[in-house]
Amino acid sequence: MTPLKDLKAFAPVAAPAQNEWFGHPKGLYVLFFTEMWERFSYYGMRALLVLYMTKVLIVQADQGMTVFGYAGIRAGIQWFVHRMGMSGTISVQALSSQIYGLYTGFVYFTPFFGGILADRVFGQRKSVYIGGVLMAIGHFLMAVQSMFFPALLFLILGNGCFKPNISTQVGLLYPEGDHRRDSAFTIFYMGINLGAFFSPLVCGTLGQTVGWDWGFGAAGVGMLVGLGIYHFGKHLLPPDQLTQKAASSAPAEKIETTAAEWKAIGALVFLCIVNIVFWAVYEQQGNTLQLWADQNTSWRFFGVTLPSTWYQSFNPLFIFLFAPVMDMFWGWQDKRGREPSSVTKMGIGSLLLGASFVVMIAASRVVAPDAKGSLFWLVMTTWILTMGELYLSPIGLSLVTKIAPARMVSMLMGMWFLSSFFGNYLAGFIGGYYNVMTKEAFFALLTGMGVGSSLIFFAANKPFRKSLGHEI
Repeated sequence: MTPLKDLKAFAPVAAPAQNEWFGHPKGLYVLFFTEMWERFSYYGMRALLVLYMTKVLIVQADQGMTVFGYAGIRAGIQWFVHRMGMSGTISVQALSSQIYGLYTGFVYFTPFFGGILADRVFGQRKSVYIGGVLMAIGHFLMAVQSMFFPALLFLILGNGCFKPNISTQVGLLYPEGDHRRDSAFTIFYMGINLGAFFSPLVCGTLGQTVGWDWGFGAAGVGMLVGLGIYHFGKHLLPPDQLTQKAASSAPAEKIETTAAEWKAIGALVFLCIVNIVFWAVYEQQGNTLQLWADQNTSWRFFGVTLPSTWYQSFNPLFIFLFAPVMDMFWGWQDKRGREPSSVTKMGIGSLLLGASFVVMIAASRVVAPDAKGSLFWLVMTTWILTMGELYLSPIGLSLVTKIAPARMVSMLMGMWFLSSFFGNYLAGFIGGYYNVMTKEAFFALLTGMGVGSSLIFFAANKPFRKSLGHEI
């Protein structure tokens, strides 16, 4: 897929001369393994988060244990849910869901500002270092029960500096018009999910069988490993655009945003808004589906009971298995002139996401509320959901680097993650109804949201192709 040439959307500085591995610059694999370990740390902690809150943190905090910031956060959430029409004292599960949604939401709120800081102050490289250090501190603080909320704050701020700037550097490896960019983001996405696959097996197992602090501490170690890989491989990465600008002898001049660029920005804003619904449904994996995995799924195999947090490895495993398949399939379609546009792919992704919860509707009819059912339901739901994710998430990252004006690409990458902020919080808010609605009605709601957002993507495809160009 070719970038929009008339927008001059992304004109990266050439990366240092280097050999290629498997048809891509070596720098891609530095970013691959850096992100792999960062995601190991993030998903390792996320696998434990809801279970830790529902089983330990909130129960003990309500009994008087000191947790800095807990009283204010509980009171604030209680006030908000009352304003939204939920009566009575908020339950432990609903409060955990709200905190989960706020945390995972703010993780994707701060990248917008981290992108601005990178574009204007620090550059991408320094921002990655700052973010990595802050996140490592946050993970280690999670091992101290009273520091739970300060730890989340460190993680939120660190991710804001790290997330948009590691993704932006993938695009900077390729010149304008390079057809490998979609493929590069798919490979990069595999790195994300390789880390996400191993982290529940390590952090989740340690947290559930040895001690919660061991699981959170292992996540911190993973973050430090990722920073080390980035540091020793930095010579293979392209220079920051900010660095090149500072080294240039040419006087700085104000660049006016063109009409074509405003169209591109407007298109990204619209897509971000629709994307909110996708993430609200998708993020039930770490929330209500994890509760289903823990409460309504049998994990006993050959006389051994496995930790329920292993469920969090299903999605990244499927991504790692099927991302190369999808990349080859899209290449096959491209050779025949039949590859869908980026926006159409995103519509297909949302449709598959909604369809995945039809399986859970069936599960809710078969498995009694207090019974433990087959793992089949979660496997099928997560497989379909993952195929939807492959159609939307890496394609969205690639689309930003294609049509965003080069001088504000990190900021607009941050804006893309901003849609995940609203989506993740909405996931937490919706999750608060998990024990209020019937399970069948709850999963039907998620199905409707996914299918509804897909219809909006499909409707937007033709106008966007007309205004922005055929190959978006």
